[in-house]
Parts: sequence; C-alpha cells; structure tokens
Amino acid sequence: MGGSGQRGPSFSRRTGWCRDLGRFGLLSREARRGSEALIDLTESNPTRCGLLDTAPLVASLGDRRGTCYDPAPLGLPEARAAVARFYRQRGAEISAERVVLTSSSSESYSWLFKLLCDPGDRVLVPQPSYPLLPYLADLESVELVSYRLIRDEGWRIDLEALRTVVDAHPEARALVAVHPANPTGSLVRPSEAQALDRLARQRGLALIVDEVFIDYPHGAGAPSHLPSFAGQSGEALRFVLSGLSKVALLPQIKLGWMVIDGPPAVATEALGRLEVIADSYLSVSTAAQLAAAPILDRVGELQDDVRGRLLQNLGAIDSAIAARGPGCPLRRLPSDGGWYSLIEVPRSRSDDDWVARLVEQAQVLTHPGYLFDIEQAGTMVVSLLLEPAVFELAIGRAVACWSEG
Repeated sequence: MGGSGQRGPSFSRRTGWCRDLGRFGLLSREARRGSEALIDLTESNPTRCGLLDTAPLVASLGDRRGTCYDPAPLGLPEARAAVARFYRQRGAEISAERVVLTSSSSESYSWLFKLLCDPGDRVLVPQPSYPLLPYLADLESVELVSYRLIRDEGWRIDLEALRTVVDAHPEARALVAVHPANPTGSLVRPSEAQALDRLARQRGLALIVDEVFIDYPHGAGAPSHLPSFAGQSGEALRFVLSGLSKVALLPQIKLGWMVIDGPPAVATEALGRLEVIADSYLSVSTAAQLAAAPILDRVGELQDDVRGRLLQNLGAIDSAIAARGPGCPLRRLPSDGGWYSLIEVPRSRSDDDWVARLVEQAQVLTHPGYLFDIEQAGTMVVSLLLEPAVFELAIGRAVACWSEG
C-alpha cells in the first residue's frame, strides 16, 4: 500500500543553520562540565562577574505605574527623554523625538534590516565582528558582505577596499560600523567617520553604528566615554545603537535604543516607518521603560567600577607577558575600548588545539579568534570582566601555557 499522502511541515531556508557545536563548542561544553576549578575567560555576562551591586538599579522596576498598559510604539516619552539626557550628559545634543526604544540591540538590528532591506539585499559589516550578526541577517533574508579592518594598523578601516566592496554590490542598502569594534576594541577614527558618511551619502546607504561598548575606553587617563556618532553632523541617514545591557550591565532588563540622525525629511520618513514596525511588535516592557530614567541617571559609579576593572585586567595581561622576558612570543594587541582583549600566541598549533591544551594544562578557557572571523591563526580572545584576582590567576596560567608551547 502507498503512504497516506501526508507530509510533514516544511521549514524556511533562512533557519536552516548548521547546529553542530564544532570543536570549540564541544571543548567548551566538556570543559565546563568537567572541572569546578575551570576559570572561564570567555565570560562576558556582567551579572556573573561580581561587579558593583546593581540591586538598586533593578529595584527601579518596581514602579507601580507598570501595572497599567498604555502602549507607545516608539517608547514612553519619559524613557526616550532619559536616553536623550544620557547623551547630552556626554556632549551629544539629540532630540528625544529621534529616539526609538527596542528590547535589545539585536532587535534594533532586526528592525533596521526590515526597514532598509528587501529579501536578498546586502548589508556591509566589518571583519572581524561579532558572530551574532549573520544569524540576525539570515532571519531577515539579508546577506552580509564583509569589509576589512587592517590588523597591523590598529584595525583601522581599509577605506579603499570598502569602496571597492560597495562598487561590487550595488544592491547594498546599509553599512554597519561598530564603535568601538567587537572584539578588536578599535574605535572609528574621526577621519574614518567622515569618510563613511561621505561614502554612504554618495552611494545611497544608511549608516548603522553600534556603540554598545562606547562607555568603556581603554588606557590610563582615557576619558569616561568615547565620542559618539549620535548628534554629530553628517549627510547620510544614520542609526546609532546602544542599550542597558552594556551601558548599565543589565542585559536581563531588555531595553535597547536607536538614535536617528540625517537629512530631516529622510529621518522623519524612517521614524514613521519604524513606528509601524514597533507597533507591530510592542516588545519593550512598560516596567523597563519606567526604570530607564532612574537607571541611566545612576550609571556613573557603576561604569567607573567597570573601567577600573578593565584597566586592571589589561595591566595583568601586560605584566604576565613581561614577566616571561624579552623573548616571550606573546603580544597583546592594542585596543581603544570594550570588554575584550586579543592576544597573539604562537601559530605552532591550531586555535582549537590551543584551546584544548589550555583547558587541559591550565584549566582556563578562552575564545579562538576565528569565532569572530579573525583570519590570522594564533589569536586568542579573552573577556576582561572577571574579578581582578581571578583574572590575574587565569591569565598567568594562560601566558605560561602559551609561552611554553
């Protein structure tokens, strides 16, 4: 007899990802299962890193007005005003009317891909970059095209190569810049910002600038934050992204935002279309929006604490390398900001072999650089968020293991 003629449900091609863990995924899973003594230098969840007590900030969620629901697609006016005030305190004059609230930076990307792209259109993104972006693009049927950051020149943007990429992809609709970049920590220099704006205007591209790490510059004597694209002069349509996940170390609150700049008529049209997108989802909780002002008004001490920790842990890397003597084969790559550091190690082993050796011999876990699309082998990525005493112990073990091969 033949079959019933029934068939199972089909799934979209956009979700047909390879879900194999890969060697690093398997290594990290087994490492976390196998030893309570493991020190995880991939940890970037601020709620697990023993930072300043955020309980007073979380308590802001108890506003009784959160028991009522009065949807505002672009965000409650007081929350949008709080974001605008946050930028003004950092020298960027923006209007609250140009602020759009989302539930996360990931959602901001998703909405912007919906706004700017039809299926099959392309978006230009830096390489190296965060591995989440390809998934967000796939979900919107958008294709990503990489442009290069030059490793040996402080990860500056290869502007000539970028122009070539733009010329080769007339279907591109947006250009993403990450400021400071993740995980390289490189900022977009003023001359690069001007060149990006000029290129975007000439080629009809929107600029999407991810600034989630902008409040965490590196270096002794560094300012409390890097200069923002928000509120700056420019002729291209521009969207600046950030949120409480990094600004206030509160990823669990789920509140992000974008600031819209550009020619008034185009920016107004973008805002109107985004309002329809936002109204279709209404994903930002009332409680999170009511908490925005008290949280943003009190992040200064918290960010000072984080910046101090980043500086201390960067110093621990440098000290551990220096202690191995002038013949040490390791190098910390320079960075301008963010929560990560890149360390060059000998290329005598594959990145995954180094990860496995480090777990086995030093009980320390790090990211291999290829996860962030770093082409050159022998690049390890470490999070700088761990408590300094724990970080110093871990990086000392790691440096010894890498140095001894």
